[in-house]
Amino acid sequence: MIFAITCIDRADASGVRAATRPAHLEHLKSLGKSLVLAGPFLAEDGATPTGSFLLVEAVDKAAAEAVAVQDPYAAAGLFASVTVQAYRISFLNPPAA
Repeated sequence: MIFAITCIDRADASGVRAATRPAHLEHLKSLGKSLVLAGPFLAEDGATPTGSFLLVEAVDKAAAEAVAVQDPYAAAGLFASVTVQAYRISFLNPPAA
């Protein structure tokens, strides 16, 4: 089953994101094929990260929640909120490279 993990950064935590990014990227790589996609939410300037969004394949919600908890960003206290919910991909039209 696919789960959407939506993470919103704390307003006072921009330095945490920058300092933890290498470990976060290693975490994403470690998920292998269970990671469907991942990327940051961006502020109006189109450059400043304000959160993270992941789609992961997991056996159940508890397993998807474990992925979220194990993220170095979460461990470092970057997020003000994290939600995990079941998600269905109904249409997929990837952008041109």
